[in-house]
Amino acid sequence: MEKQVALVETTTSGTASRSGRDVFFALGIIVILAVLFLPIPAFLIDVGLAFSIALSVLILMVALWIQRPLDFSSFPTILLIATMLRLSLNIATTRMILSEGNVGTHAAGYVISGFSQLVMSGDFVIGLIVFLILIIVNFIVITKGATRIAEVGARFTLDAIPGKQMSIDADLSAGVIDDKTAQLRRRELEEESSFFGSMDGASKFVRGDAIAGLIITAINIIGGIAIGYFRHSMDMSQATDIFVKLSVGDGLVTQIPALIVSLAAGLLVSKGGTRGSANQAVFGQLGAHPRALYVAALLLVVLSLMPGLPMFPFIMLAAAMAAVGYVIPRREQERLAAARAVEQEARASKEEEEKNSVKNSLKTAEIELLIGKQLSTKLLLSHQELAFRMNKMRKKFAQQYGFVVPEVRLTDDVSLPAKTYQIKVHGTVVAEYQMRIGEVMVLLGQRDVPDIPGEEVREPAFGMRAYSVPDMFVEDLKREQYTFADNMSVLLTHLSEVIRNNLPQLLSYKDMKALLDRQDPEYRKLADEICTSHISYPGLQAVLKLLLAERVSIRNLHLIIEAIAEIAPHVRRTEQIVEHVRVRMAQQICGDLSEGGVLKVLRLGNRWDLAFHQALKRDPKGEVREFDIDPRQLEEFGQEATKVIRAHLEAGERFAIVTAPDSRPYVRMIIERLFSTLPVLSHVEIARGVEIKVLGTIS
Repeated sequence: MEKQVALVETTTSGTASRSGRDVFFALGIIVILAVLFLPIPAFLIDVGLAFSIALSVLILMVALWIQRPLDFSSFPTILLIATMLRLSLNIATTRMILSEGNVGTHAAGYVISGFSQLVMSGDFVIGLIVFLILIIVNFIVITKGATRIAEVGARFTLDAIPGKQMSIDADLSAGVIDDKTAQLRRRELEEESSFFGSMDGASKFVRGDAIAGLIITAINIIGGIAIGYFRHSMDMSQATDIFVKLSVGDGLVTQIPALIVSLAAGLLVSKGGTRGSANQAVFGQLGAHPRALYVAALLLVVLSLMPGLPMFPFIMLAAAMAAVGYVIPRREQERLAAARAVEQEARASKEEEEKNSVKNSLKTAEIELLIGKQLSTKLLLSHQELAFRMNKMRKKFAQQYGFVVPEVRLTDDVSLPAKTYQIKVHGTVVAEYQMRIGEVMVLLGQRDVPDIPGEEVREPAFGMRAYSVPDMFVEDLKREQYTFADNMSVLLTHLSEVIRNNLPQLLSYKDMKALLDRQDPEYRKLADEICTSHISYPGLQAVLKLLLAERVSIRNLHLIIEAIAEIAPHVRRTEQIVEHVRVRMAQQICGDLSEGGVLKVLRLGNRWDLAFHQALKRDPKGEVREFDIDPRQLEEFGQEATKVIRAHLEAGERFAIVTAPDSRPYVRMIIERLFSTLPVLSHVEIARGVEIKVLGTIS
């Protein structure tokens, strides 16, 4: 309740204060009008003239320092009030000059007398000439130019209103701005049109003020001389001297504020679309081109060397311009450097804040490599090389598989055992290995263990036989022609194989959309057509994921889109679409698996071809409904396949298993649990013209 009472009291006092200002302002206007008709003493005339000069200077300073013309939107109103104030004071001084002029030059107050003495130096002819020059400068130069600028500005502003209004509506419809911003921009547009329209009319006040000042001064001179000569019986020379001094002094006191206000009006309308105060606009643009300053300085130096011209002022100005041209670029560089430092500090602060936020803790890296403390210390000096080789590996994956795998986040984890590293995919640990620091890993294959102190281990990426020996025996291993790898190579090979095994999980929906956006317009249109009528975008992503699961590159995405467009209208199952795509991409698949143009294959024997064929249960339409095989047969097949495949793998041969088209997915399903990287092809996936070498049969 107390807060409500306080709020009411505050509101009431604010209203009263505003009402008090309104009353004071109204009284001021009434006083200005009263001066037009009522005689006032010379002391009050001095106060009024001093106030008129102070108000003119204040208007000029505000016009200099505003950032944009609309910030001084009340200028037309202020200009009218200032003009009426000068005219009323001019009439009051005219009354005093004509009625009390015979007394002397102090008849109309000390302000007019002081200006007449200061400017005229006791000679009214000089004062008259100065007054006429001020009239010419104000009326012909400043007022005429400001009037023209105001007219053109008002015309162009009014013509541009429909276009600007349509632009605001378009931005609002597109969601670029909200309703509040649109209302603010519309209000600003209305204020701009009203301001420039008012300035067009207000410029006439300035022009009329200059004309009125000239006419009033002429009337004062003629009327004053006539009154002094005929009514006060003054000599013609005495009357001319006194009344011309008073009239010209009055004109100067009136025209100097008028000239100042005209200058303010000219600055305001000529500012146009320039933002910032006048000094920023002028010095910022004049000093923004050091070469121009240097050329101007050079010209001044040439002028200083011309015979008959004074050297000092030209040399002084040339030195000043050259100094400005030298200093400004360095200050601009310092300003830009400071701005960049502030921006970087703000960005770092924001990143630190986001890093420590609760929301950030919910984010998981797509690929993360966590390194134990001792292993991190070992690789500390090689962190830059490690990052370089990981980027090189990502580039190789992009060229090989057709999409950019995510960046690998490198993290030091003190909770891990000191020599251990972990590889996470989407926050889940998929691989872990304890490194032997200070040792190299010898890849044995079919060779015997070298006669060097060490320990037999398993290579983490492929599970091959290996032998770990201290790195001091590297030269011995080279002499015996053993293949070996250091700690970083072992880690990167393991990371590479983990990424290769998890390619389907790393192809996000965003990545797929980016791949489609990079295609030619025709293929983007084709993808849009099939994804709106036959298959969804997530369905297209599922096709790509299944291809990557068998390490089939999607670099020729346009061929994949064509193959999907062929089969998608007829089938719905993703697996069937994938099988059709594989047939269409047979040339690429066989080319990637060949060595020296020869594709080595391992065939399923007749027994297992028949067994898998009989295990396929079909519906009345002939489509495979399920795969039903005796578990004992499945176990026997696994044993036979493992025995044959392992023998060829240990011999270092690269090959693929070939089977019937309808059973290929199911053979692949079984083989990948035994040998995850071994490709399985169907007979129809062997491209025309590919040379085949049969290594044997699983039978």
